[in-house]
Amino acid sequence: MGIQEDLKDIKEELVGDKNKDKQKKFRFPFGKKVGRSQKKKNYVTVLLINENGIYDFKKYQITEQTILHDLIPRLATTGHVMFNKKGNPLVIIPNWSVEAFSPKKHFEEGLSNGSNKKGFQILMSKMKSEQIGTKKSIGNLFKWLGGLALIGIIIYAVLTSGGV
Repeated sequence: MGIQEDLKDIKEELVGDKNKDKQKKFRFPFGKKVGRSQKKKNYVTVLLINENGIYDFKKYQITEQTILHDLIPRLATTGHVMFNKKGNPLVIIPNWSVEAFSPKKHFEEGLSNGSNKKGFQILMSKMKSEQIGTKKSIGNLFKWLGGLALIGIIIYAVLTSGGV
């Protein structure tokens, strides 16, 4: 009886582990996702970040490259709008700023100060190219010696067989 119970416990733990590994996909909150007709009317999902760190999703229309939130116009140009795989537009606006988060601007800043992945890749390639004492390959030496030996054999064969 003890072994049977232990086997059941182990099976339950294995099944439980499989369910825990699955991560839920991110979904926009209900009613905050922009539909097809709203995309055509320049609506975007806005992620508002407050001073105390609490965030909220809202849906606003972009008019003349601005979004009106709390009677304050916020910038929302093409550089500030991000899209997911399905083409849903998203703008991230900190509540303390008039300008929205710009991924292009932050990417360029990261390149200039070397704090992002692309900058790291550039630094690594530069370090590899400046590496001191790179080992020369000796494989070419063996190819030259083998080629000279082959040419020598051919010349010897031609010279010795021509005297018959």
